[in-house]
Amino acid sequence: MTALAVLCLLLLQTGVHSFGIFNGKSLSHQAITERAVLNVTVQVCRSLALSEGRDFTFPRQPFTASSVAAACGASKSLKSFIKTIQRIQRKNWQTDIKYALSARRHCDNEELDEGKKIVTDGLSAVKASSKQQNFVSATSSLGRIFHTLQDFYSHSNWVEIGHKFPNTNLIKANARVGNIAAKTRATCHSCNGNDCRNNIRSDILENNILTSGYFSVNPFSKPSGKCSHGGVPDSTSLVEPKGGINKDTLDSSHGHLHSQAANMAIAATSELLEDVRSAAGDKAFLDMMGLFKGKPLCFVVDTTGSMGDDIAAVKQVTASIIDSKLGTSDEPSVYVLVPFSDPEFGPLIRTTDPEIFKAYINSLRAAGGGDIPELSLSGLQLALTGAPPNSEIFVFTDAPAKDRHLRNPVIALIEQTKSVVNFMITNVLGIRQQTPGEGKQQQSYRMARADGQLYRDLAQTSGGQAVQVSKSNLLEAINILTESTSSSLVTLLQVSRNPGKTENFTFSVDESVRNLTIYITGSNVEFTLIDPSGVVQNDVNATGSSVISSQMIGNLHTVKLLTLAGVWEIGIVSKNSYSLKVVGESSIDFLFDFIVESDGPFGGFDVIDNRPTAGGNASLLVTLFGSDSATVSEVILVESSGSGQVNGTVEAQGGGEYIVHFDRIPSVEFVVLVKGQNSDGVSRASSGIFQRQSATSLRASVLTVTVDELDIVLEPGTKNSVLFSVMTTGAGGRFTIQATNNQNLPLSYPTNLLLSAGGSANGTVDVTVPADTPSGTVITLTVEAAAPGGADTNYAVLHLTVLSKVTDFTPPVCQLLSLQSNCSDNCSQSTWEVSVQVTDAANGTGVDSVSLREGSGTMNITTAADNTTLVSYVASCCSPDVQLVAVDQVGNVRICSYSVRANVTEAATTSPVTTSNVTTSPVTTSNVTTSPVTTSNVTTSNVTTSNVTTSPVTTSNVTTSPVTTAVTASSTRVDFSVSLCFGFSVLSFLLYIQLEDLL
Repeated sequence: MTALAVLCLLLLQTGVHSFGIFNGKSLSHQAITERAVLNVTVQVCRSLALSEGRDFTFPRQPFTASSVAAACGASKSLKSFIKTIQRIQRKNWQTDIKYALSARRHCDNEELDEGKKIVTDGLSAVKASSKQQNFVSATSSLGRIFHTLQDFYSHSNWVEIGHKFPNTNLIKANARVGNIAAKTRATCHSCNGNDCRNNIRSDILENNILTSGYFSVNPFSKPSGKCSHGGVPDSTSLVEPKGGINKDTLDSSHGHLHSQAANMAIAATSELLEDVRSAAGDKAFLDMMGLFKGKPLCFVVDTTGSMGDDIAAVKQVTASIIDSKLGTSDEPSVYVLVPFSDPEFGPLIRTTDPEIFKAYINSLRAAGGGDIPELSLSGLQLALTGAPPNSEIFVFTDAPAKDRHLRNPVIALIEQTKSVVNFMITNVLGIRQQTPGEGKQQQSYRMARADGQLYRDLAQTSGGQAVQVSKSNLLEAINILTESTSSSLVTLLQVSRNPGKTENFTFSVDESVRNLTIYITGSNVEFTLIDPSGVVQNDVNATGSSVISSQMIGNLHTVKLLTLAGVWEIGIVSKNSYSLKVVGESSIDFLFDFIVESDGPFGGFDVIDNRPTAGGNASLLVTLFGSDSATVSEVILVESSGSGQVNGTVEAQGGGEYIVHFDRIPSVEFVVLVKGQNSDGVSRASSGIFQRQSATSLRASVLTVTVDELDIVLEPGTKNSVLFSVMTTGAGGRFTIQATNNQNLPLSYPTNLLLSAGGSANGTVDVTVPADTPSGTVITLTVEAAAPGGADTNYAVLHLTVLSKVTDFTPPVCQLLSLQSNCSDNCSQSTWEVSVQVTDAANGTGVDSVSLREGSGTMNITTAADNTTLVSYVASCCSPDVQLVAVDQVGNVRICSYSVRANVTEAATTSPVTTSNVTTSPVTTSNVTTSPVTTSNVTTSNVTTSNVTTSPVTTSNVTTSPVTTAVTASSTRVDFSVSLCFGFSVLSFLLYIQLEDLL
């Protein structure tokens, strides 16, 4: 692999048709996206802290995911935060790989209105999905629309015209993008050799007419006189007028404007994110970004007649978890409940309110369940699509699965979400109380044995446990497994054996690990444990200097250990099947994706969204995080149920990124094992060696299944077709097709496809969306293909967003009813109060929510008889500012700002404040002057009733002009000099300074 290819791979860069990074000083789509996400996230955390009366300290520049998570008080969720950023980045650059020749997706060929529609339609889908807490779908859509939004500034002449801030109309559905050149109007001259600085016609620039470069491999597709994109492989740039106008890299045709275009794209991306943030609310926005405290708490509960004792235990453990974790760093971030029986399952209940979750749990009743099997996999499938990725899910049942046909789709979702599934099985002997008759009991016993293996297989794939326990001991077993809801839980070692055998295993424990625990599931399993100092303990005498406690409940043996750094050894003796798992809490962890060289027209690399291809070499992209001094030395693919392994060749890329090459992939299930060295805080007695392992087992396949993501937004009451293709690198034959979805909607698709050896075939899945489907609902469609015989399968998972047609583009209106103050020289002894009426337009969708952004006072909301929303806010005069965020049903936002400043002592006025890179306007940053930016459908106002001049605000050595404040009410635009919460957009421009330093 060439150095250039490695660089492309590292930065997930497709090449010549987008913001590039072939020159190391250029900014790519990935860098632009990450900077915007980090900037806005910092501002959200700051605003939330201030509204809750907490201090906030900005992290040092340049921001990183780690420093932002720490500043937000959510370091334990760093893994999910990084994964969310990577998901957004991936969907962004996949536009180049999958839709390289789609002009509207790149704002090429003067298709600027069409590109704007992609952005605004996608923004509506993001808001609808976020409102329904379907955050994976929301962030995936964000990545797609970011690409088009960012390309506007690189591919059009917006920067050349002389604009200094983003085109806000790009994210307003009811606004014109600008005056676009007519198809017959010439827009460019030929470049002067390689100098294209002045190739755009002067009349185009002087009259503020928008154009963009034409891009095609067909040199004669460009209309006469039009600009070209430029660069290889744009063949239109070879035809008069020659050259191009793209600003993708510093070496592009208009590379001299790359910095301005890239920083404009950062500001525009931040602007769009601010609109999403305003519609969602600060806490929901952070949840969407994967920044939260503890792990989600997810229960899938059998509610048939024999489950009364189990449900009682679930109620008790729920109350215990909530009471013990509430207000701590391990408080569950979200609560998910899915009941199931037969013939029903669901609905999925998802809430961030622990009291609401308690109420739902307490409402569960055991009833019905005539025949033995239940829809356990249907309930699990719904939970896997509704819970956040990397969740830990607990399934409670005493019955076999009636829906065994969902085994493979459930495994596909486990592999996709990396969620851990634990089965709590209480009907160990297969006898259900409400089922009379010896014959039925015997049938139940035989089915329970078969389904017991099904549950064990699913648990093993996910890295969970299949715990068999009596109903009387269920509560104790749940308490053991739910004791740690920390998001920083890591897996050091995990193996399973069926049948069991005598075997020794070693694992390294580093000094960052806390709460070291061993889980062994299985019957008649003996073990011997040797700690790093050589002390030996076993299952008979599991007490000693390194063992804190040892407990056996059902088939689950739990051993809690002192965290002694070094190499441990555990020997297992058993003829029965068993699983072994060693976990702890640590900041050091890793993410990984299999990657493949793209076969698109521009090359580059793509992430494999399903199973890697069997029978050949493979590459893995590993991201290590949690310690700046940790490095990866080994990456190994280890068989989950055997001793085989494949070692990879590790190539460090910088920034915690590693590319690992394997000459083959195991032919059976495997996990990824990462080993390395950490010198941070390591004592002299420790080697600093660490190891981490993926919890989810993976497998390779000779099949490849892909789905078309071209149209992922569905309208209620319509029939939609999803195209898919199946390809094999192996033998041909008739391949079985199965399509399933989490909403139990009827699907129409071919049940088999005929493929030749090494061939491919296409198919279509028809989905009909009921007319009453709520907007924002996500349909998770899984398309599975199985080779003849069924031994080899692969799948594709597609998230389809249901979105009602949006016709309301007008934000709510805030009307000031009263603003009263008794503020005195002593602000702590006085208060002020504001009353506001919030309404939506007569033909609007109605006010959905009013939330508090800035201000630490108390807000009360009531609904009047005429459905208007009345808001009252009371605060201490020491907190003289407030912002109310009013949102309608489709996500249009009005920000209403109010302030009382008169007669307040200096302590209550704005004295000099240092806010690390939060700037107010106007600010000049390396010849880029920012100005107030109005976000899409976000409007604020200021009505001045008295004037008080405050001290200047210092922002990272940039001092702004004095700001005039007042007793104010809401206004017509977002003014950064009044509201620091909008500092994110100006902060984006400050990055220009950093870029100049690099240059």
